Parts: sequence; C-alpha cells; structure tokens
Amino acid sequence: MGKNKMKTHKSTAKRFRKTGSGKILRTKGHHGHFRRRKSSRSLNDMKKMHEVESSGLKKRIKRLVPNLDR
Repeated sequence: MGKNKMKTHKSTAKRFRKTGSGKILRTKGHHGHFRRRKSSRSLNDMKKMHEVESSGLKKRIKRLVPNLDR
C-alpha cells in the first residue's frame, strides 16, 4: 500500500479562497435571508471577501483543504 491521500473537505473548499500572496479569504454569512431589514452598507460589506485573521482558523482550513491553491 502507498501513502494515504488527504481528502478535501468540499464545503470548506467552496467557502474559502487563497490569494497569490498566500492569504486565505472568506465571505460573510447572513446575506440571503431577511435582507430588507439590513442596511445597504452591511449588505455591501457582506458581498466582499474578507481575510481570515485567526491563526487557529488558518491551520484548521489548511488541514481540511490541503490543496487550496486556486
């Protein structure tokens, strides 16, 4: 038997993206439901990609998605 390959956690792979410089980006949640009561400023902020800043989360994402280089 050869080496075991890491399986990609598919939902994590769809939620996160890696930039050319190595930063991990994420989107914000709560964007699709009850949009009328939210301000347009908060809705515009939810559309953007935000950097993952917690080192613990970065390690967990890299473990779940070993080949995140998109």
